[in-house]
Amino acid sequence: MSCASAAFATEMTGDPATTCSGLAGPADGAVKIDAATLQTPTPLAIAEKAPTLAARIIPANPAFCKALGQITPTDPAAPPIKFEVNLPVEWNGRSLQYGGGGFNGVLISGLGLPPAYPFDKASPLALGFVTVGTDSGHEQKPGEPPQLFALNDEAFENFSHKAYRKVRDAARALTVRAYGKPPTKMYFMGSSEGGREALTMAQRYPDDFDGIFARVPVINWVGLQHAGTRSGLVTMGDGWIRPAQVKLVADAVLKACDTQDGSDDALVQDPVGCKSAFKPAMLACAAGQSGDDCLTDKQIAAIETLHASYKFSFPLANGLDDYPGWGVSGENTPAFGPTGGWKAWWLGATAPAQPPAPTNGIAWIYGAGGIQYVFARDPKLDVTTYKPEDHKARVLEVSALMDSTDPDLTRFHAHGGKLVILEHMSDYAQSPYAGIRYFENVEKTLGKDKVAEFARLYTAPGVDHVGSGAPANVDMLAVLVDWVENGKAPGDLDVREQKAEAPSFDTVRALPLCRWPTWPHYKAGPLTAAASFACAP
Repeated sequence: MSCASAAFATEMTGDPATTCSGLAGPADGAVKIDAATLQTPTPLAIAEKAPTLAARIIPANPAFCKALGQITPTDPAAPPIKFEVNLPVEWNGRSLQYGGGGFNGVLISGLGLPPAYPFDKASPLALGFVTVGTDSGHEQKPGEPPQLFALNDEAFENFSHKAYRKVRDAARALTVRAYGKPPTKMYFMGSSEGGREALTMAQRYPDDFDGIFARVPVINWVGLQHAGTRSGLVTMGDGWIRPAQVKLVADAVLKACDTQDGSDDALVQDPVGCKSAFKPAMLACAAGQSGDDCLTDKQIAAIETLHASYKFSFPLANGLDDYPGWGVSGENTPAFGPTGGWKAWWLGATAPAQPPAPTNGIAWIYGAGGIQYVFARDPKLDVTTYKPEDHKARVLEVSALMDSTDPDLTRFHAHGGKLVILEHMSDYAQSPYAGIRYFENVEKTLGKDKVAEFARLYTAPGVDHVGSGAPANVDMLAVLVDWVENGKAPGDLDVREQKAEAPSFDTVRALPLCRWPTWPHYKAGPLTAAASFACAP
């Protein structure tokens, strides 16, 4: 279906340029609009460099009012919450709020493609959505640790959940001023940290959004920071795994599991089954053997640590006391920019250091910095000496703020909200098993039949955290709009792997995107076609 349904078509009240410029200045309460300017239409462009393949796509935009604003903090030492609201001259009656990433600190413009979005699809703004983004209430400055803001209580609370609700309300008020009425339907889409924000909206503010998409959400946030730090600690010194050995492991995983679905396509379609089939000890060095063709005892122990749960000695929010281990497959996914496979997320180009070096794995940079600035609140802490038991009160405080693990979505369901979660099974930034467990806990809490009325979990095999390595592009915005507004509940879908080359954005290959707990199984036909596979347990 088209998200730009004519049934909702509305234009700005009065002359667009005058309406737009009139939005600048003080708004409601602590909200101030710093600038509001009418933008002329711009064509599609492809950036030469970007952090991810999707970020290279600079979609065509229509005429719209770009409003930049901020929300004044209560604590004068806390930073303001900055936000951007894009109001199209021709509006479809809906709004879409974008989530952030990492530790945020960067203003999300709402002008790019939302998570998992096909490269050849018109942007939400071009489809007529009001689009919204925020920096979550702090600005990351060059040379500063990304967690530095967490030393301020209000800044950290804004990052945890308050900023997204405040910006949602400010954007809604601006929409009323621009068009004379609020959005008919409001959507939220986020990936990674933005996926956590998406689930936070469903759990804390269940009446605020009608449709929510959470891709690779870092929901058990406290567990992730501790598990990521542990995974770094075991690769210090002799535990570090060299690039050639990463390929050794990836090849062994494929050898053990690639053909289990009936196809020889260099993709593990059932990574859950593969996790029990592959054991790193298979690659142990024999007596007297060394080099890149085998693994030492310390390297095997490091991989086993990555695959194992991280256990706390006390329960966190919502009764969880562990973080599930990571899975197998995609270990050697090539890095696109700073992201990809073990090298980017876990191992880095050099073994972990204190303080974390730019060449270290992202999990160590995030986790070790999180331990210092968020939990211990001691930037000079020796992370190797840290024990969560010594900081139990703070760990629990952070868990209550950050862990979007509340399985009781009764109010969100009663509101009529629809939720789609997507996990990438070769994700080494966060464990896909955390999201799978969350969805299963929602089913245990509300019952599978009730959950099927409003929520879906999909799992994409072979896909890295940011969508690299295997087919990952699917129009979840259209899926949500169809479900929320037309009552069309989604079944199994298709995902595409596309080239970032305009104007065709050719599909390299496609696969079914299966509802959990099913996986693609090969039937017959080209290995690059989704129709050659079927979803089955």
